[in-house]
Amino acid sequence: MHVALVHLRHRETGGTERYLQQIAAHLAAEGHAVTVVCRSHERPPHPAVRFVVLRDVALGKPWRMWAFARAVERHVRTASYDVVFALGKTWTHDVIRLGGGCEQTYLDVAHQATLRPWERRLATGLLQHRVALAIEARALAPGAYERVITNSEMVKRDVMQRYHVPPDHVTVIYNGVDLSRFDRQRHQAVAAALRAGCGFSVDDFVVLFLGTGYGRKGLARVMDAFPRLRREHPRARLMVVGYDSAQSAFARRAERLGIAASVRFLGGRRDAEVCFAAADLYVLPTYYDPFANSTLEALASGLPVVTTESNGASEVLSHRVNASVLPADADHDALLDEMRFWIEGDRARQAREPARALASEYPEAQTVRASRAVLEEVAARHHASRRS
Repeated sequence: MHVALVHLRHRETGGTERYLQQIAAHLAAEGHAVTVVCRSHERPPHPAVRFVVLRDVALGKPWRMWAFARAVERHVRTASYDVVFALGKTWTHDVIRLGGGCEQTYLDVAHQATLRPWERRLATGLLQHRVALAIEARALAPGAYERVITNSEMVKRDVMQRYHVPPDHVTVIYNGVDLSRFDRQRHQAVAAALRAGCGFSVDDFVVLFLGTGYGRKGLARVMDAFPRLRREHPRARLMVVGYDSAQSAFARRAERLGIAASVRFLGGRRDAEVCFAAADLYVLPTYYDPFANSTLEALASGLPVVTTESNGASEVLSHRVNASVLPADADHDALLDEMRFWIEGDRARQAREPARALASEYPEAQTVRASRAVLEEVAARHHASRRS
């Protein structure tokens, strides 16, 4: 089959972008013709993958988004794809994957946590979200799709409620993880060097927060719980990894809380596997994540995970076996209780094997094979209708 994979950006970082890399490489390796339709791209994930670049002139992110969606509509109308698979904010497709969940749900439960006070007052980004909502409504309107893929039951329920998508039109395919890359044993030396570079000793208990967008992913909750954790367990340390334009504000928060000496802000990095291997516990008290890839990455690295029910990945976790799952509205006291649970005794170390075992049930190859099966089913239906 000839498959079009549609996404505004093709690059090597980001959850949806990594999925795009994986599915494109897998389909090409299986002998399918693969075209990535995008506005910009990096190197192809497989020599047989080709690109169609649609780069209409547009000023500002909202209009770039809208212009790309319209350009995709025009392109698909004149192309001869067997199946069009949308991974982002466009409305022309046979199959759409909601890797980022529903826009309105994000706005309802998480957006305010991402804004600084002046951004709330000025309502910054309002146009961008309106455009995203308009595109999503067209993408999920009756007749606009044949199948919807979600990466959690949480998002499946949401899209059925918000857009009245029939349940038999939605397939849940959980995210997968690269078990070779996220293997603690492979990175012991460099992970030890990272800990030492942070000023952390082998006896310290390192809590890792890793994610782009500190507000949405709940870093403030972690930091607010940390002073008490430090008083009870003086060897507790916090490592913060990921991009955020407000990093300096969070660093000042650490100063005000009196925990600056125990916190290291490492910024954005491309060696997440080393960061996980350097830690003892992964904490992600997110306000909204359809399925945080970092959950499986931490588990594969042998780390128990503390997260919330607002993370779709919580559906695969076992409370206080390989993880702690908190209510969506949990405060920092509840978070403190779970961090305290894992730091006491030898529980975090004892959870390494069960954590790795759970992650091994979700290899990335399984995710892309399941996605390919959906695409092949739709393409076969199209072939059959043309023959008839």
